[in-house]
Formats: sequence, structure tokens, C-alpha cells
Amino acid sequence: MKSKQETIFSSKTLTYFLQLADTMNYTQAAQILGITQPALTQQIKKLERTVGAPLFYSVGKKLRLSEAGRTMLNATHEIYEVLNQATDEIQQSTSADSGEINVGLLTSIEYSVFEDFAIQYYKENPDVTISFHMLTRKEIWDRLENNRIDLAIMYLPDDSIKNWKPYRSKKIITEDLLFIHHNEKFAGRKKIRLKDTLNNVWVTYPREYYLDQVIRENYKNAMVDTPNSVARFTTPDQIYEFSSATGAFTALPNSYILAKGTQDNMYSAQFEPGIKFDLAFVFRKDKDEIPRVGRVLNAFDQYLAEQDYTTRLTHIHDEKYRNSEGAKD
Repeated sequence: MKSKQETIFSSKTLTYFLQLADTMNYTQAAQILGITQPALTQQIKKLERTVGAPLFYSVGKKLRLSEAGRTMLNATHEIYEVLNQATDEIQQSTSADSGEINVGLLTSIEYSVFEDFAIQYYKENPDVTISFHMLTRKEIWDRLENNRIDLAIMYLPDDSIKNWKPYRSKKIITEDLLFIHHNEKFAGRKKIRLKDTLNNVWVTYPREYYLDQVIRENYKNAMVDTPNSVARFTTPDQIYEFSSATGAFTALPNSYILAKGTQDNMYSAQFEPGIKFDLAFVFRKDKDEIPRVGRVLNAFDQYLAEQDYTTRLTHIHDEKYRNSEGAKD
């Protein structure tokens, strides 16, 4: 028979509690966890019976953490912090030239430079496995919290990240968000005002995605209507292809356009005022002291010192273009 401590601190119990505390919605939490709502409710009630107090209470239709729930949440975060620190300390004694590094890459990011770096790094370090995981912003944050990825590559600043205390960031480049359109009247413009981008439908990222939130926030701050989105996709390739095929306007990072280029019926311009954000590595403090992780970060610095990020993107685009032209011949 399990002890009270085993019941409270089982991995499944804590995972269920944390997910509900994060979403404050039984239905949403159950969907994310891949279980039924009654199963989640049963697990939470079981935990409440074990600790001897309710962890949540309702105000109308809204769920709230009780005082006991806040105590449990703080304790759970402390438990995970201790486990993460222990894991990092163990890994700091491991080899720099062997083992695995897990990298979470935001799905909306142009990945060609990181793909090229991984190829070069493997040739020089064949005993180090770099595993890239294409993830949503929430998935990246959850995996950072649970120490399931060593490095994240994501956009900043990000207001959805509430607790930066255990984390560090390392900027890679500052990105420009470009307006992508099919209006020949604007073809010669290098900059386009936000209010001039609303005379056509758009294709964008899903509402919870970073870039969609950035777009809506900038239009709101400029006191103009937000674009009318008729389709939403999770990757820049999907957005680009929909825009190209339908004539819908959109917005994509400059890095993606440098790597992809624009077709004959498409034009790009900067927004006025400009929309900028940083592309950065994010990782737990002391992760860079793990030999193989620190070595990868240093190698990436050297990789960009030899040829900067923008130049590499341009060369990748040129190489793809030459290959496609060769295939046609």
C-alpha cells in the first residue's frame, strides 16, 4: 500500500495538479493531458483527500487556487527545482564530446541555419546527438520547466513567461517582421503603414502563437483594426504557400523571407512603425556549464563569427535556388 508521501509526490499526481493549476480549467487540462475530465477530477479529489484540504474552489464558472493549493503549487515548483538542479549537477560531470542535447525550436522559426549548424557540428563531433523538437511556445516552456529540453530557440520578449528567475537568454539576432502582399501599387514601397495593410484578407498563425499575438498587439497600440484572418497555420511554409496561392496578405519574419525568397506575384516591406523582436536561446541557469551544452553554444558563436546569421540565410537561399534551377535543366 502506498504511503501518503508516495501518493502526493507521484509524478502523475504532480503533473495533473500542475496542469490544472496552469489552465484553471478541467476540460482544457484534461485535453492537454490526454485523459478524460472525470479521470482528472478523480485524481485531484484523491490528492485533496490525501493533503486534507481543498486545493481549488470555484467563483461562478472560474476556478481558483485555495490557500492550500498555493502552498502545494509552491512546494511542487520547489520539488522540480531540486530535481532539475540535481540533474544538471550530474550532467556537469559528463563528457563534452559525447551524449545527447535536446533543443526545442519554435515552429514559427526559420530553421535552415540551425539545420546547417547541426550538420557541421555532427561532422566534427559524431558522438554528440543533437535532437531538435519543433514545438509550440507552451510546449517549449513546459519542457524547459520539466528539464526535458536543454536549450530552447524562441522569440523574445515573451510576456507569457512569468518566472525568469531560473532562466537565462542569449540573443542570436534581432528580427524584423515583414508585410507580405500582392498589391502592385505598393510594390516599390520599403515601408507600409499598418492602416494600409487592411484592404485585403490575411493568413496568419493561430491565435495563441507568439507572432499572431505580436501582430494584434502592434495594431491595437496603433489604434487600427486588426487584420481579418481567413486562415491560420502553424508553420511559415504553410502560411507562405496559402498567401502565394490565394493572394492573401500576411506577415513573416525577415529571416524566413531571406531563406525562402518571394515569388513573382509577392512583395515584402517593413511595417511602419517597425515590428521587431529577438531570436534567442533560452535555457536554465547553469545549463551552459554542462560540458556538451556549453560546447554547442560556443560552437554556434564561432559558427556565426565565421559568417553572420543573415549572410548564412542568404547563402542557403541562393544554394536552394541553384539546386532547383539545376533540377529543371
